[in-house]
Amino acid sequence: MNATPPRVPGMELIVPLSKLRMFWLTLPLLVVGATLDVIYVPLPFAIAGVAILIAAGVVVFIMNYRALAAERGGRVEANELKDIILNLDDALVVYNQNFRIKFFNPAAEKLFRLTAASVVGQELQPKDAGRPDRRLLAQVLFPSLAPTLVPRTKAGDYPQVADLSFVDPTLELRVTTTPIVEEGGKLYGFMKIVRDRTRELMLLRAKTEFISVASHQLRTPINEVRWAVELLTQDKGLSEESHSIAERTLASATSLAALVDNLLDTARIEEGRFGYSFVPTNLVDLLGSFLGTVMPQVERAGLKLYFDRPDAPLPQAYVDSQKLSMVMANLMDNAVRYNVKNGTIIVKIGPATAGPFLEISMKDTGIGVPAEQVTKLFTKFFRGDNAAKAQAGGTGLGLYIARNVIQAHGGQMWMESELNRGSTVHFILPTDPTLVPSKEVTLEE
Repeated sequence: MNATPPRVPGMELIVPLSKLRMFWLTLPLLVVGATLDVIYVPLPFAIAGVAILIAAGVVVFIMNYRALAAERGGRVEANELKDIILNLDDALVVYNQNFRIKFFNPAAEKLFRLTAASVVGQELQPKDAGRPDRRLLAQVLFPSLAPTLVPRTKAGDYPQVADLSFVDPTLELRVTTTPIVEEGGKLYGFMKIVRDRTRELMLLRAKTEFISVASHQLRTPINEVRWAVELLTQDKGLSEESHSIAERTLASATSLAALVDNLLDTARIEEGRFGYSFVPTNLVDLLGSFLGTVMPQVERAGLKLYFDRPDAPLPQAYVDSQKLSMVMANLMDNAVRYNVKNGTIIVKIGPATAGPFLEISMKDTGIGVPAEQVTKLFTKFFRGDNAAKAQAGGTGLGLYIARNVIQAHGGQMWMESELNRGSTVHFILPTDPTLVPSKEVTLEE
């Protein structure tokens, strides 16, 4: 059996000496010139002449070698790029301004069920959507013809990204369109990269549906247990020990109910059906009302709560008051739970530093978060190491839900934290209704 020799990086750039045609053609002339110098020229001058001829030979050799090495390198790179494109998992379609197909890789042949030979050189038109064999390709080239089109980028921005959904057969495609520009800046055509996300999204939806169904099934018995135990805690005839057990059981049932509610909210968010109703709202009044309701909780924890109201009136923001109150409740729960004795919480609102946004912040004097974990706090089920030690309870879903709600409003959320010195959570909300997304995004988006 003949073993294939291992490929050594850089070997493809080594030029065989037999290929140096220019050098071998020049070499006899240099040898003849050197011989004549030795025979007819006085020795000192002959030596100098031979040295010059040798130097010229070396220069010719190097130039010839470099030119051939560069040529071979270019061919190698072109072949490697061709191999990469041909072995892409995503479909790649290249076409000119007249929608004449110029390239169709094997993945495109598989996805569209068309051979490259049958479409390359062909000029596609919207009417091709009426042909069963070319319908899918035409709908991808002309996305407005697809049954469902969801743009992911603004019109005019490149690369353009859009999600296309099809029913028969079921297909979920993400299409990325990039212009191809020739030298001189002239537009040649476009390249579309088409990713088939059908299986991926089906698995995600199945997982989310399972969580949703399981949470719904758990919610009723958990609430019944909680209500029953709550009645027990109010029974004056219980012994002190039994009352203590009932109180701990009630706390555990309440935490479990909160976990189920968070799982349900997470499932709805990831399915894009959390449900929002955006209306112009005075955020100063909304925050003042919310802080008034949580003040007893803050005082029971031995903390001080301050509301830094703006000096000047602020424009209204477009929000869902119920969902925003949920965000504030999650943030306040963290600020109280992970604060220190006699600590403070400061809530502030004002214009954002840029754009038509209002910025709200909540600052605490709590345990903080390790610097390397700050960016992970908004991921699902993540809890900081010190937070897990300080409080055994907690789902790791509160900040995940909060950030998704703010993003659904067209805003952003971020955190600044210093270990053992406290944390500040910031988020911005738009005052311009055109910045509020027209539809909910789902987990895969």
